[in-house]
Amino acid sequence: MAESGPTDRLAGLDSWYAEGWKGLDVAVLGLGATGFSVADTLVELGSTVTVYSTDAPEDSVELLGVIGARFVQTPLDTVPSALEAQAPDVVVVSPGLPPHNPTVRWATEHSTVWGDIELAWRVRDKVVRGPVAAPWVTITGTNGKTTTTQLTTAMYAAEGLRAAACGNIGVPVLDVVRDPDGFDVLVVELSSHQLHYMADSGDGAVLPLASACLNIADDHLEWHGSAEAYRAAKAKVYERTVLACVYNVTDEVTRAMVEDADVVEGCRAVGFTPGIPAPGEVGVVEDVLCDRAFTEDRQKSALELATAAELETAGLASPHMTMNVLAAAALARAGSVRPSAIQSAVQAFRADHHRTELVASADEVTWVDDSKATNPHAATASLSAFPSVVWIVGGQFKGVDVDGLVERFGPTVRGVVVIGTDRTPVLEAFARHAPSVPVLQVEAADTDQVMPEAVRHAASVARPGDTVLLAPAAASFDQFGSYADRGERFAAAVHEHLGGNADGDTDGLPDQGA
Repeated sequence: MAESGPTDRLAGLDSWYAEGWKGLDVAVLGLGATGFSVADTLVELGSTVTVYSTDAPEDSVELLGVIGARFVQTPLDTVPSALEAQAPDVVVVSPGLPPHNPTVRWATEHSTVWGDIELAWRVRDKVVRGPVAAPWVTITGTNGKTTTTQLTTAMYAAEGLRAAACGNIGVPVLDVVRDPDGFDVLVVELSSHQLHYMADSGDGAVLPLASACLNIADDHLEWHGSAEAYRAAKAKVYERTVLACVYNVTDEVTRAMVEDADVVEGCRAVGFTPGIPAPGEVGVVEDVLCDRAFTEDRQKSALELATAAELETAGLASPHMTMNVLAAAALARAGSVRPSAIQSAVQAFRADHHRTELVASADEVTWVDDSKATNPHAATASLSAFPSVVWIVGGQFKGVDVDGLVERFGPTVRGVVVIGTDRTPVLEAFARHAPSVPVLQVEAADTDQVMPEAVRHAASVARPGDTVLLAPAAASFDQFGSYADRGERFAAAVHEHLGGNADGDTDGLPDQGA
């Protein structure tokens, strides 16, 4: 009898309890948090697992040995000979590895490639609290994903449901689906990388209860290869949605994505807008956030969701944060969350650190950390929130053009402090669009000295009434461990510079952004 091939072995792997997981030969590429969760899950399922990674935390490598997975430390910019010899049934790729990576290309040609999201969807029924596995609400966008994911989760929780925020937000989906207590709903933040590797059809294709792409601006072009590929990956969030595709009325690209999506029959398109909502939308009427999408008489009436005053108290009053609240509310209403629960969630919500977060105020100068502004689109939101800015900018621009951002805001800033290794685009843009604005460069190469020097430069040009704003418009990995590390070092440098002459009260801070 002919031996079954890899495709045959994967048939029917649509449940945690499928027999086919036992003995499945799997290669996992990458050993970050996602890669470890994949390996741990597959070992628990009874699969044979080998993890390949260029480097990995020592404790993760040790744990692989404990759980019974094999580890091969090897560069992935060439195809490992051990992987070729293994000839695995399936290769699970960590989202950090781009599709043009040689090892990923080899896997695509010689095996079946999954991402962690596909694996999680296939085994989502391990713990079931109701008649079926917990539904998924999926969220993506260039900016605002994390805040919207947190808000949506809080709204479902306020309804009395056990809700989990997971995915790109930092908690692997596979850890959540294996939680012994289970969940009623999963709110899954998806990066463009994760979306790229998601299945288009078959047992591993996600069917979200509701989905949203919050906005689109060019980002991660070096990973995807083009703006078109990036947008195509983002658009996958809407595919096979069951109840509601939530889109940004002010962003025509997201509307087009919904129009082009292949969804379950009966699924609705629901817009969110900063203005007065049309029937089928959520929006704002006279300082009240309201729902004209999920009410019986949406032609003539609307349901109150929250007030502008409540958003102000929660640090959600800026335009971009208000849009995040509206998107989250639409996703929650799609799951039958009551308006009163949405209002309660808004009242109790507080934004994360490093999102237009007040660091200190002294001598009439305010210091604000928006290290989470890792691309020009995000930096636009924070720069728009303050009338007079000393701007700290720079890092890894990921192939994104910063010229338009500098053209818009450069002439109006008090001064600019440039950090990062990829500073030529910023310097050239200021020379073109704002040649009279003082430009100060941080020369320190030592990570410990970058922010102290940046703070000294900023303080030298700041005047009473100014905001010194860390809004890098770039990724952090050239000089820092993460955007959080960058923001924490900025805050520490500010406090060191100001000594005891600082006020950390948040009163008067215009907003907290995403």
